[in-house]
Amino acid sequence: MPQAPISVCITLGTRPEAIKLAPVIQRFKASSHFDTHVILTGQHREMVDQVMHLFGLEADQDLAIMQTQQTLTDITCRSLQGLETLFQQLQPQIVLVQGDTTTALAAAIAAFYQKIPVGHVEAGLRTDDLLNPYPEEANRRLISQVTQLHFAPTPLAVENLQRSGVVGAIHHTGNTVIDALLTMAQQRPACEIPGLDWAQYRVLLATVHRRENWGDPLQEIAQGFLQILKQFPDTALLLPLHRNPVVREPLKALLENHPRVFLTEPLDYAELVGAIQRCTLLLTDSGGLQEEAPSLGKPVLVLRETTERPEAIAAGTAQLVGTDCQQIVQAASELLNNAAAYQAMATATNPFGDGQAAARILNIVEQYFQPSL
Repeated sequence: MPQAPISVCITLGTRPEAIKLAPVIQRFKASSHFDTHVILTGQHREMVDQVMHLFGLEADQDLAIMQTQQTLTDITCRSLQGLETLFQQLQPQIVLVQGDTTTALAAAIAAFYQKIPVGHVEAGLRTDDLLNPYPEEANRRLISQVTQLHFAPTPLAVENLQRSGVVGAIHHTGNTVIDALLTMAQQRPACEIPGLDWAQYRVLLATVHRRENWGDPLQEIAQGFLQILKQFPDTALLLPLHRNPVVREPLKALLENHPRVFLTEPLDYAELVGAIQRCTLLLTDSGGLQEEAPSLGKPVLVLRETTERPEAIAAGTAQLVGTDCQQIVQAASELLNNAAAYQAMATATNPFGDGQAAARILNIVEQYFQPSL
């Protein structure tokens, strides 16, 4: 008699989770070995819906927790309570979480409270500074303590987990973001920005949103952007604004009147991939872009004091420049003036994967349940 499929819940709440879990969800949904439920907490709203639609995915359950001016405590408590009820109803045999979001932390804890094994996609990232990035560094460390299957994207992530003495099996899989990126990049998606002629300018693609960059660091970053534009009249800045007013309002106040600054709402994932393909370089405090841009041959200047992705720095695909105005200008100027320096970063090998991470994760989970399949 054939065995019943294994019940798996895949949880997500933010746009980065949706992007990085899309290839995983597609693999599990296509497998007859698993009965897969996708649970959306609703930590983010429109941006997640965009990604889900783009990859042809639907949530099986939606907690819809998002509220205006929600705090980390709000997100954690509402997610925990909602997920407890769903896990009791669905009785999953494993719960998959991704990364270091508050949703991922809540899902891992909720699963642990129900004695359900946890699989952690993108496990083992570390900065060794609990407050930078905040709260992500603490989130991913806490998730590691209750995880049974650690899916580490790089050899360094494997080493981090081994040094931590975590319980559970550690597997090197590559990063699923590369799976998603390469799939989308093959389509050469459009990125049409009103007023921006991609052929006329060397376009700098920037994103800024990290909590540790709120306030004075944000002012420094914006001033750096303005100085680069002043020194290089053939450049333009494309800056999709985060929806949080703490981030977007200061940036608008400083940048929106500049004729070569193009402030937009958040790009959907296809547009973002199109923008990466067409831009000259990236200036970002995003974690995911440090992984994605090198696969498309674009140098990344990281607007943070620390990074949990030191592999990118070591490989030469990214440079950690911090938030000081002059350091930002100096680093960007070197790439814009020095063709050899630019080429060295643009052609460095991306250390984050080959586009087969989701297939490896599916195989590992199948092996974990092998006696039941």
